[in-house]
Amino acid sequence: MRNPLIPKIEAQLQGLPVPVALQLPAGERVGAHSAKVTLSFQDWSSLATMAAGQIGRLAEDFVESRVQLQGRMRDLMEVAARLLPGHPGTQPASGWWGGVLRRAKSLAAHSQAKDAEQIQFHYDVSDDFYALWLDDKRVYSCAYFRDADMTLAQAQEAKLDHICRKLLLQPGERFLDIGAGWGGLLLWAAEHYGVDATGITLSHNQHAHVNREIARRGLAGRVRMLLCDYRDLKVDQPFDKIASVGMFEHVGRVNMPTYFGRIRELLQPGGLVLNHGITGSSVNYEQLGAGMGDFIEKYIFPGGELLHVSHVLREMASAGLEMVDTENLRPHYARTLWAWSDALEARLDEARRVLAATARDAGAAERVLRAYRLYLAGSAMSFEHDWISLHQMLASRPSGRTHSGPMTGAQSAYPFNRGYMYR
Repeated sequence: MRNPLIPKIEAQLQGLPVPVALQLPAGERVGAHSAKVTLSFQDWSSLATMAAGQIGRLAEDFVESRVQLQGRMRDLMEVAARLLPGHPGTQPASGWWGGVLRRAKSLAAHSQAKDAEQIQFHYDVSDDFYALWLDDKRVYSCAYFRDADMTLAQAQEAKLDHICRKLLLQPGERFLDIGAGWGGLLLWAAEHYGVDATGITLSHNQHAHVNREIARRGLAGRVRMLLCDYRDLKVDQPFDKIASVGMFEHVGRVNMPTYFGRIRELLQPGGLVLNHGITGSSVNYEQLGAGMGDFIEKYIFPGGELLHVSHVLREMASAGLEMVDTENLRPHYARTLWAWSDALEARLDEARRVLAATARDAGAAERVLRAYRLYLAGSAMSFEHDWISLHQMLASRPSGRTHSGPMTGAQSAYPFNRGYMYR
């Protein structure tokens, strides 16, 4: 007797934008004869997952080798987007009890020890692995395609400069980069804007890499990279300017008041801070639906939590920071992620060898590689479809002196026009 799932699956395949074939557990093949994407299933439960549009669970089956894939990631994501039962970035309001559960989960996930463990889980996979698909500066955040024909490397430099311009960095200023990654912004700000720069990270690999770069470039004494939690950073005097790029997604909803409150303490009156990070697509956002959020939590970013930009701005304001400019770079991140995905897809065999050098066995290395293949391409798709977004939020710590700054009432370095950012 033919499995009753098969007619439903065949109907789904007919409406897809890319020709797809499925190799079923019993050996039968259904779908397009000249398929661009072929999925091979070991058991019927994975097929039922696909029929239900549970893309995150299907992704887990791929990582765990219960499903095999032939075809391009770009084609696979076109298929995945059409299989979803609805908008995965929008959820109904969860009510007061849902809020209590969400807060309890966030509290459990974001002790200082947990945060360090979770950061190291992701960023300490392998420097050599990341180097295969990032640009030469290893800038692991949304690029800024100021001109349409920019390469990824050019767009990453444009992003670094865009941030420095927004912050009005000046020679000799004290600059802090929270979650400084492999040092792209930290080193750019020091070498192109002459600031005295401090970076902090919880990643051992990143800490070691940046300190090697500081020594190699002769920047010791003017640039430093610390292995430090933002809550533990001790300074003799506050910073003139602060940036946090691709870091606050790891902070946790429950810690947002602490995070922005600590930034205010570290920032001198009249100083500027730029917070650049991924945001949710709806005011009720909790995580991506259809199992995609669970997949990212398990394999990529444990403890990651996203807020809608309106919630982030509210937390900033509650901490005493005044938002002076907010910019949405969502499609820029889609293009960035596709560039990363394409670069990884072009070097899969090399990636396997690199990961095998640090993983406990070949199976573990393959699982990491499969997870990242889906994460990069799936994230690109999510930004393209506005299921998640990316905002740069520039804020000041008002000085309280109405006659300070570039115009009366500014109370900061911000000129209250955008012209300076683009000249």
